[in-house]
Amino acid sequence: MTIHIVAFAGSLRKDSKNRGLLRAAAELLPGNASLEILDLEGIPLFNEDKEKPTPLAVEAFRQRVAAADALLIATPEYNHSFPGVLKNALDWGSRSPNIFDGKPLAILGAGGQFGTTRAQYHLRQVATALNMFAINVPQVLVFRSSEKLDAQGNLLDEETRKLVAGLLDNLVKFAGHFVKEEALAQV
Repeated sequence: MTIHIVAFAGSLRKDSKNRGLLRAAAELLPGNASLEILDLEGIPLFNEDKEKPTPLAVEAFRQRVAAADALLIATPEYNHSFPGVLKNALDWGSRSPNIFDGKPLAILGAGGQFGTTRAQYHLRQVATALNMFAINVPQVLVFRSSEKLDAQGNLLDEETRKLVAGLLDNLVKFAGHFVKEEALAQV
């Protein structure tokens, strides 16, 4: 059984370090997993007046996330929290039906001195409200990321690569329990 993970970063910058973490994750996946990286570029600001009909970029995002067995979110830290572009995507996805409901989730992030600690904490709060199940360990808080990723966002640090691999292993194992339960329920 292959666990399909959908990943996205809370940064729109092409060479962002958080997108780089997702590219590294694609290289470090366990053999029984696949990873699809989505781009949040083009998702309009959430506006109830524009929900119907659902904008095409939003509908595509919702369909991909809904089809995932698990999620991987890489977040930078902006002003002690996670970016608005990420919150916007979560808001669109939470609309009825909530596509995040019951999804296993892994969070990682690359930042400065505190390595996205506060952003990840806030993201965990929102994930709880959306009924996502976040993996607790290992925490991948890449501090001083400019020393661990190059200017194009390529992950160079071997210790960080081990943490990312460990997080993915735990996510895949955890998601496997959900997939098995769904398969049994269909029998």
